[in-house]
Amino acid sequence: MAARKMRRKAAAPPPAPKKKAPKKPAAPRRRRVRRTVESDRLYARAKAKMPGGVSSPVRSFKSVGATPFFVKKAKGSILVDADGNRYVDYVMSYGPHLFGHMPKAVASAIRRALPHGTSYGAPCRAEVELAERVTRLVPSMEKVRFVSSGTEAAMSAVRLARAVTGRELVLKFSGCYHGHADSFLVAAGSGLATLGIPGSPGVPADLAKATITATYNDLESVEALFRKYPGKIAVLAVEPVAANMGVVLPKPGFLEGLRKIADREKALLLFDEVITGFRLAPGGAQELYGIKPDLTCLGKILGGGLPVGAYGGRADLMAHVAPDGPVYQAGTLSGNPLAMAAGIAMLDSLTPAVYAKLEKTAAKLEKGMRKVAQELGVAEKLTLHRVGSILTLFFNPGPIADFDDVKKSDGAAFNRWFHGLLKRGVFIAPAAFEAMFVSTAHTEKDLAKTLAAHREALKEAFSEG
Repeated sequence: MAARKMRRKAAAPPPAPKKKAPKKPAAPRRRRVRRTVESDRLYARAKAKMPGGVSSPVRSFKSVGATPFFVKKAKGSILVDADGNRYVDYVMSYGPHLFGHMPKAVASAIRRALPHGTSYGAPCRAEVELAERVTRLVPSMEKVRFVSSGTEAAMSAVRLARAVTGRELVLKFSGCYHGHADSFLVAAGSGLATLGIPGSPGVPADLAKATITATYNDLESVEALFRKYPGKIAVLAVEPVAANMGVVLPKPGFLEGLRKIADREKALLLFDEVITGFRLAPGGAQELYGIKPDLTCLGKILGGGLPVGAYGGRADLMAHVAPDGPVYQAGTLSGNPLAMAAGIAMLDSLTPAVYAKLEKTAAKLEKGMRKVAQELGVAEKLTLHRVGSILTLFFNPGPIADFDDVKKSDGAAFNRWFHGLLKRGVFIAPAAFEAMFVSTAHTEKDLAKTLAAHREALKEAFSEG
C-alpha cells in the first residue's frame, strides 16, 4: 500500500511554477517641500523687538533677498529649523565647529563644568590649563589673555600695539575683517561687504583716519604706506588667509614680506587667526606657512563655539598688559569656566588623524564641485579656492588675489545658487563673501547630497543672465 502511494506520488507531474506578479515600478521619491511657516512667524516677532530681527546682520538673509530660517537644534553636520527642515550645514557657526555641532568631548566637558558655576569674576584652574595648551600649540603666543570674542581680541591687541610702539596708525588690508571695533570698520570684508556698507556711521572721522588700508597680496601697496607715513605705523594687521571676503590665499612670499617690512620699520605684525587658528593646523596659519607674528588673535574655535577669544604674543609685549603693565583691558566673563572647559576639550581632541580626515573630506568636496561645474560647462565662469577645511566658490572667472577681484563676482548668480542649495537641504552662508567650513562630522552621504544639490543649483544659477 505504502509502495503504491509512493509510486503514484513519484508519477505525479510537478506543480506548475507560480507566475510572479509583474513588479510595479518604484514611484519616484518626492523631495520634501521646504516649509517656513514657523520661521516666518518667529521672524515677524523678532523684527518687532530686534534691529532687522537678528542679532548679527548677515543672518538677516537681506543680501540674498529672503528671510532667515530659525534654528531649532543642531547635531553633527545637521541643522534642523523651527519647521523641521534639515540641512547639511557648511556654516558651522562661521568656523568653530571643527568636529561638527555638539561633539561628544566638548559637550561632556561643558556638562561636567556646569554644576560648578557659570561665571566667577575670579580666576579658575581651567584658565591656567587652557593657557598652557594655547601657548604650547601656538609658540608665538608666549603669553595669552582670554577675552569673550574675536572682536574684543583684535581691539585689545591693537591697543597694546599702539602703546608699545608709541604710534597711532593701524595698517590693515581691504576686505580683511577684524571684528566691529571702530579701528577696523574701514574697508572691512564680511558683513559690511555683504550688505554693501563701505564703513560705518558712528566711527569718528579722526579715528577712521588712524586706520590706513593696503591691498591684500600686494607688498608694494604696503611699502607705499610706510613711505607715506614714516615712523607712524604701529601694527600691520592681517588675516594670514583672508576668509572674510571669501577664501583668498596669500601669494608665495606675501606673508614673508610682511614680516620683513614689520621688522625693518619696527612695527608689529598681528595675525588675526579667528578663522584659521586651530582649523588649518594645530598652530594655525602661522604653522602652515611658517611665519611668526608678534601678536595673534584667536576666536570662537578656541571654545568649541562658546563665546570666547584670546590675544597673545611675545612675553615682552604682553608684559605691558594690566596688571603687569599700564595697558588696561578687562572683562567679567573673560576666562569663564564653561568656555575654558570647552576649550580644553577642543584642543585635547586635535590629532594628526583629525586634520587628515578634514583634508580628505574637503578635497573630495572640492573635486566634486569642480567636476559638476565642468560637466555643466560653467567651470570657466567660476573660481574655487580651498585651503585645508575652508573653501569658497566665487562666481567670477578669476584670478582672485584681493578684494577688488572679489567684488567683480556675479552676486545675482550666487544668490540663485544659494537658494538652489537651501531648498535642497544644504546650508551655506547667505553671503558671497564668506567661506564654507568642512567638519569631521560631514559624511559621505552628506557630500553626495551636497554635490547633487550643487548640480541643480548651478543650473539655476546660470539659467538667467
